[in-house]
Amino acid sequence: MENATTVRDWRGRSYLVGPVPADRTRMFRLALAAMAAIGPLQYGFAALLATDANGLILLAACIVFQAVGALPALRLVRRGRLPVRAALAAGAALTTLGLLTAALVGAGALPLALLGYAVLGGLGAGAVYGVCGEVVSSWYPDRPAARVSMVTGAFGYGSAPLLVWAGLAPAMTPAVFAVAALLAAAAIGTAARSLRLAPEGWWPETVEPRAHALEAARLRRTPGAVRQFGLAQALRTRALPALAVILACAGAVSVFDVVVVASTGAWGALALMVALNGGGRAVAMRLSEFFGRRLVLASVLGLLAVGQVLLAGAMNPTARPAGGVAGLPPEAANAAALDAGAAPGTGAALDAGAVLGVAAGSPLLWLGAIAAGLGGGAFYPLVASLVREFFGERQTCEIHAVVYSAKAVAGVLGVAMAAYALTAPATALLLAAGLAALPALASTRLRTPGLPATIPL
Repeated sequence: MENATTVRDWRGRSYLVGPVPADRTRMFRLALAAMAAIGPLQYGFAALLATDANGLILLAACIVFQAVGALPALRLVRRGRLPVRAALAAGAALTTLGLLTAALVGAGALPLALLGYAVLGGLGAGAVYGVCGEVVSSWYPDRPAARVSMVTGAFGYGSAPLLVWAGLAPAMTPAVFAVAALLAAAAIGTAARSLRLAPEGWWPETVEPRAHALEAARLRRTPGAVRQFGLAQALRTRALPALAVILACAGAVSVFDVVVVASTGAWGALALMVALNGGGRAVAMRLSEFFGRRLVLASVLGLLAVGQVLLAGAMNPTARPAGGVAGLPPEAANAAALDAGAAPGTGAALDAGAVLGVAAGSPLLWLGAIAAGLGGGAFYPLVASLVREFFGERQTCEIHAVVYSAKAVAGVLGVAMAAYALTAPATALLLAAGLAALPALASTRLRTPGLPATIPL
């Protein structure tokens, strides 16, 4: 980079201080749009098509391939073996194919849907998620966690408009996924043409790096790593598996909530929960800069647990038999819906509260959706920022990708809990509350690797 100078801070970290590119803001917005475009693959499918065993299997498989696809893409991009443009172009093609498969096949033809939606779509979404986050963090090194939380938040709330549309017109579900496919091709394809990584060690000349490194409030609330850890070194610490377990537990509850609230038929509450799932991430990151990452992470997970208790209180298993519509068995209910003109495999056979007997206007349902939404997404950027603060910036993308791969476990566990909820919703929600509460307690005990054990937390 021209006109760049190298400086070192008190910890010996090097900074390549240079001018801010004129298109940095545009790259941020394009990354945000690309992240919003992949949201329907997870949240849209979970809400609209994960209504039977096939749909739940496909959702779990998609999340698994999304989680395992992020690390290889990041490693190739970071090592210069795969250009950002090529990675995002491949992500655009695979994501579009996955959404088109959901539109044309739904959850009906399992082998075809498994290949097109779950495997290819999941791999494409993982590549887009990982590369967009890495590009944004490289161009905003002074506040990477805050900026990345805004971008990943779009992954959550990007599905909200489509959920509202599908809720108002259930028979239009295939059209919803078709439109999502077109938007994904346009948004990710446009991002592929403009996004690029910053030079290694780049720092904006608008922020003095040595003063930033010595800022007292930041050192007290969000201290940096003791030293730069490699991936092999990070794997030998206690902090990395602890963060992976936290992400797996909380991620499972987050996936579970989308399926459960969708099964009530309360589309307004569902859209609000998904929107808060994304929007709450930036708020949580802002609060963590004042109160510390670990305290806010514990609070977010506690709020997620409270949401499960509120949703459990809203359940009324005597209102309708599980799995039927107005007392009909599932086969008869689906046949009645198809006779009424509903598209096959769209989940349109379920009326409001068809699977779980809940009134759409129940205050507990809406309060539970709000709490679950605020807590169900904010832990992702908090865990990512703790990875950076525990292990340093040098290999943070690869280390975080290893932690993020725990989302594969989260997908399988969340779907298994959702399947159980179709027969015992209140019990499943209370189990989910415990699954969120345990990491909430554990997160307060996280210790920065490399510090002597005698130093208080």
